[in-house]
Amino acid sequence: MILFSGNDMAKLGCGECDGCSDCCRGMGQSIVLDPYDIYQLQKVTKQNFAQLMQEFIELHVLDGLILPSIKMQDDTDACGFLDENGRCSIHADRPGLCRLFPLGRNYNEKGLRYFLLEDACRKQNRTKIKIKKWLEVNALPQYEKFLIEWHDFRKQMQEKMIDSQSDAYAQNVNVKMLEIFYQKPYDTDENFYLQFEKRREDFIKVSGLNRLSR
Repeated sequence: MILFSGNDMAKLGCGECDGCSDCCRGMGQSIVLDPYDIYQLQKVTKQNFAQLMQEFIELHVLDGLILPSIKMQDDTDACGFLDENGRCSIHADRPGLCRLFPLGRNYNEKGLRYFLLEDACRKQNRTKIKIKKWLEVNALPQYEKFLIEWHDFRKQMQEKMIDSQSDAYAQNVNVKMLEIFYQKPYDTDENFYLQFEKRREDFIKVSGLNRLSR
């Protein structure tokens, strides 16, 4: 598997997905949302978490954690943000996994790297494009730092729930994670990353955990 950094080139260019919306349909609960995604969705839709839950997102269990994901609509099996022309209505603020496709993320001792999902996209003759241009994320190093911290945080929470062998403990972790990182509205006029750090500190305090290593 070839791993790329944000400054590397990969065959991603597809004519801006003209005439294709396959990756917005039939995705089940695979488009898992992180706190930054919720911040972006709240900003673009002007809806809080509870309001988004009414139509656009749903909860599911992933490796013991209850997390939100994009909801496929019952009548179309498509993302609710897909418009009548098969285009993303929130493209500039779309979730991280949407802007990532057809790339995957690899977390290792060197940090965050990307790899190409060779058969994930049916578009042929894709052109090479720099990965950071494809992702279209402001301040990519800061965003990647958050992704690594969130990945490590989730992993440690999963390990602690397994070690505890307590359903009550697992339930408490899930309730607090949803409440602090997702349900509590973000101030979309303020810096997300500062808010995330504060919420992580709050979670550790209310959960009675020792401070997690970064």
